[in-house]
Amino acid sequence: MARTADPIFESPAAPPSIAGTPSLPEAHRTVPIPSTASWIRKIFAFAGPGYLVAVGYMDPGNWATDLGGGSKFGYTLLSVILLSNLMAMFLQALSAKLGIVSGRDLAQACRDNYSKPVSNALWFLCEIAIAACDLAEVLGSAVALQLLFGLPLLAGVLITAFDVLIVLSLQGRGFRLIEIFVVTLIATIGACFAYEIFFAQPLWKQAAIGFIPSAEILKNREMLYIAIGILGATVMPHNLYLHSSIVQTRDFGSEPSQKKEALRFAVLDSTIALFIALFINASILILGAAAFHTRGLHEVAEISQAYQLLTPTLGAAFASTLFACALLASGQNSTLTGTLAGQIVMEGFLNIRLKPWLRRLITRAIAIVPAIIVIAIYGEGKVTSLLILSQVILSFQLPFAVIPLVLFTSNRRYMGQFVNSRLTVIVAWIVAAAILILNAELLWLTFRS
Repeated sequence: MARTADPIFESPAAPPSIAGTPSLPEAHRTVPIPSTASWIRKIFAFAGPGYLVAVGYMDPGNWATDLGGGSKFGYTLLSVILLSNLMAMFLQALSAKLGIVSGRDLAQACRDNYSKPVSNALWFLCEIAIAACDLAEVLGSAVALQLLFGLPLLAGVLITAFDVLIVLSLQGRGFRLIEIFVVTLIATIGACFAYEIFFAQPLWKQAAIGFIPSAEILKNREMLYIAIGILGATVMPHNLYLHSSIVQTRDFGSEPSQKKEALRFAVLDSTIALFIALFINASILILGAAAFHTRGLHEVAEISQAYQLLTPTLGAAFASTLFACALLASGQNSTLTGTLAGQIVMEGFLNIRLKPWLRRLITRAIAIVPAIIVIAIYGEGKVTSLLILSQVILSFQLPFAVIPLVLFTSNRRYMGQFVNSRLTVIVAWIVAAAILILNAELLWLTFRS
């Protein structure tokens, strides 16, 4: 398909067989969907991609922003977590629609329909987002290794570079195994936080009030900074590229009725998975509020500090250990989606395929270098600040993924009968505008002070 700089397309997308190599070709259409199976069996057959996407919404970057928000401001920022997850559910549904209907992932769609300079600029911005996300994974895993085994943080950062071996061993054994591994780690994280919350005994009435948005968030620069960090940690820009690709691992057929069914089950899959992510994100903030804020400990923003205080504060013997185990599971889980997202983005935008181990080493190097520099210059006390900054960077990359996604799925020539309804288009632009306004507000408050 010829490129055009016009974001409103002049022609529909070509089928994958015509448009070029399918997205993630080694896994494309490898998971069978029995046409005569019951709806329950189909739910399980389609289940999986949503959980890979949800991993990015509970990575170590969330821990830093949620713990900082909970310990400093109590339950107030729960409303940001709720709104961020609702936006994530909506945007991931659009991403799944793009992949299922067009047979192209978001990166491929950009390359097919935008001029080369525009496409390359979007690729560069997305690579920055992936590097920021990978930075959070590296630091989170390193902190967990330090807490569990007493390793120096710098050594932990270097060790995390070799988790590529785990990723490669899983990629060679089929896509379903990756999904099972991810779901197992998510269940581990959820169980750990259920234990923590049980002993933290939150003020549930105040927590319920915290889910109601407060105007104070926009007026308080520090609160807004963490709020946008939560937004960046929750609505992950590279997840929009990832989801539009991995939904195509299901062999759902090419008829409109089959695509409609696939879309329904894919949206159900991602929505359930993101509700689990909402529970975990809210649990982290509630834990910070209940264990620290209500006890007068308002400055517990460092993950290592939270680890040291949890057991004596809650009076639970395994509170700190389970906290660190969940952090390690979160960091390792995120490496899988980082690998896939990096591969999808590079192949989609540049039409260049690298061996997975080489792609992973490149992204790991980009993440490890700034981590090593910060630790060497400022010491280990700046790790959480770097984690929060990485999430703010992700938030600033969001519009460059969200706007193309909305344009593609709102174009009838591209989506046919699956084009966004008028109501969906309105909601999509409200979400995009909200992201832009929040980022602009943070810049204004930052430079004004």
